[in-house]
Amino acid sequence: MRKLTVLVLALAATGCGYALAGSSKTNNLPDYIRRIGVPLFLNQSTIPELDQVYTQAIRTELQGRGKFTVVTDTTGVDAVLTGTIQSVSQEPVAFTPGNQATRYQITVYVHVEFKDLKANKVLASSTDRKTEEYEVSTGAVVTDLATLYAQNRNAFDRLSRDFARSVVQTILDAF
Repeated sequence: MRKLTVLVLALAATGCGYALAGSSKTNNLPDYIRRIGVPLFLNQSTIPELDQVYTQAIRTELQGRGKFTVVTDTTGVDAVLTGTIQSVSQEPVAFTPGNQATRYQITVYVHVEFKDLKANKVLASSTDRKTEEYEVSTGAVVTDLATLYAQNRNAFDRLSRDFARSVVQTILDAF
């Protein structure tokens, strides 16, 4: 019995050697990548401030996922993550009996690139599409995307957090 206890304790101390994909401990980046520059994303959409929302979501997610220092600069860093908000669209998906839209689907397209500056190599590059449905406030009339953004920034915040989780996990798991 004593030998079994010692064996179990020894196995527990050494661990199993793997981590679940998606866990915060997963980090397959080269060991020297510790300082990551995340400059403000480029905003090609008609939604003001969306670049700030997405950039901050990425910075927050990176800081929470590993032993990284995340900065706004692109100099003096080991890697750089850049992004471009390419477009935002809205589409009504539910209507009142009077044919007034009560719910919209918002779709945001964002291109990101993660570059290892030491190796001078792009480690990840992709365009991501995220969709969220948004319920219009009673009596509100949405005529354009800027109005939609002003009425409920929460939908865009949810999209940006989902996007950030997806992008950061892809980067950390990719290697």
